[in-house]
Amino acid sequence: MAVKVYGPTYASPKRVLVLLIEKEIEFETVDVDIFKGVHKDPEFLKLQPFGTLPVIQDGDYTLYESRAIIRYYAEKYKHQGTDLLGKTIEERGLVEQWLEVEAQNFHPPIFNLVINVLFAPLLGAPSDPKVIQESDEKLGKVLDIYEERLSKTKYLAGDFFSLADLSHLAFGHYLVNQTGRGHLVRDRKHVSAWWDDISSRPSWKKVLQLYKYPV
Repeated sequence: MAVKVYGPTYASPKRVLVLLIEKEIEFETVDVDIFKGVHKDPEFLKLQPFGTLPVIQDGDYTLYESRAIIRYYAEKYKHQGTDLLGKTIEERGLVEQWLEVEAQNFHPPIFNLVINVLFAPLLGAPSDPKVIQESDEKLGKVLDIYEERLSKTKYLAGDFFSLADLSHLAFGHYLVNQTGRGHLVRDRKHVSAWWDDISSRPSWKKVLQLYKYPV
């Protein structure tokens, strides 16, 4: 039975889709138009009571929060497709560490930039210049730390592609291509090489081909 993924055009669900492709897991998608408020409909709220994306259904099993979903499938299908967790408990620890870094340090400023630079104008809402400036500064500091790390290892958790790298693709795409801030990556030699590596993976290219971003 195929895994059902809701909201494939949006960024966070793409985190799940690229994982499923890497793990060679069959899936199908269900469109959810957040611009029309479908994510707040009572039927959707039965699946995801917070009204956010993504959510998956796997038979009678329902799971939401993209990083929880990718951890679940990476573990469940550890020996199928690409191993994204590392081969030792120490490598797994580093994968989890950098996955948390992505969630707690990289994601908040880039999310704020996407909302204020891309979505606010589209929705006719005002952007917050202060939030934009603070987010730019925070993201620069985060990427300085990435630059140092990636000067020593090919990928964030070591010399192997993992969940930690994969989790950056969905919003990293916005950063490099659509917010006018590609220089934050390109001005950092090792971060730039790392981005070119992970974003050229066939799995990510397939996601972009099949599911265009809404903006």
